[in-house]
Amino acid sequence: MKKKSKPQRSKQMNYFEQDSDETFYYIAGHTSAGVPYGTSWGEIVSQELKIRLAVKKDSKKVAGLIYLAIGDIAEQLTGQTKTEHIHETLAFFFREKNNRLSFQNTIIAYVLDEVVGTIISYPGDDAPVLDEPILHRLRKKRRNQEICFDKEADPGDYYIDTICVSPKFQGYGIGTTLIKEAEKEARQIGYSRVSLNVAHDNPTAKGLYKKLGYIEEKIIQINGHDYDYMVRVIEE
Repeated sequence: MKKKSKPQRSKQMNYFEQDSDETFYYIAGHTSAGVPYGTSWGEIVSQELKIRLAVKKDSKKVAGLIYLAIGDIAEQLTGQTKTEHIHETLAFFFREKNNRLSFQNTIIAYVLDEVVGTIISYPGDDAPVLDEPILHRLRKKRRNQEICFDKEADPGDYYIDTICVSPKFQGYGIGTTLIKEAEKEARQIGYSRVSLNVAHDNPTAKGLYKKLGYIEEKIIQINGHDYDYMVRVIEE
């Protein structure tokens, strides 16, 4: 195999750099992790992936991941159309307590010092209460008290609202790890069903969920689009 040349460093260099063949490498010296130059992306993830509860200071990074995951639903939730304003509003609600986007409902995946994925989940029974602060703001902004959100989660289910992995970290099992963490939380609080929604035209994601044991139960509409409501029965 042809030996790869070392990438040039820059003053503002990320921990990870990408070589010409799309393989990522770690540049040593930025953290105490001790991962040497030349370590492949997959090796880094398998060795260094960690999971933790989210904290408020994760708001900026998580807001970007949420928007990446839910797209135009973020516009519906925030009442904004400009990307910058959508991010700001998502980050605001993430820092607040007792709403569906709150850090309280969020688990973070990180590699070394970088947030690489997130999952937001909560009991479906709590969804109406968790939606209320977001609805209140949106109704006030639009001056329309009739605004409502589509029902996404059934009572009795532990609902995975949002899951997203940073594009350059996809394909290394991080999403699966996050889903298993959400399922663990569901068991701990007494739920035997875990549910999620996947866009009807996203066969790749649907295929992953099927491999994890999720079964299509029905089709629902969210913000005018068809979604498959998928459920997995877990052991208590």
